[in-house]
Amino acid sequence: MKTVHAIYENGVFRPEIPVELPEHCRVAFEPRMLAETDEKPSLDDVYAVLNQRFASGESDVAARHDEHQP
Repeated sequence: MKTVHAIYENGVFRPEIPVELPEHCRVAFEPRMLAETDEKPSLDDVYAVLNQRFASGESDVAARHDEHQP
């Protein structure tokens, strides 16, 4: 069994990737809401991160930038 992620828009479930099923076939599924990942952080969230960096005492956080890159 394969999990298909979809977005619910205008009363229709739209798969996020192509699904290999015949047209007009019937399917059964149990919708389960996932955590929102597209939410943008609020300014309070941004300021909290900046405050942590400032309070860390590290003077050049850009020097360690590449440590977190894929």
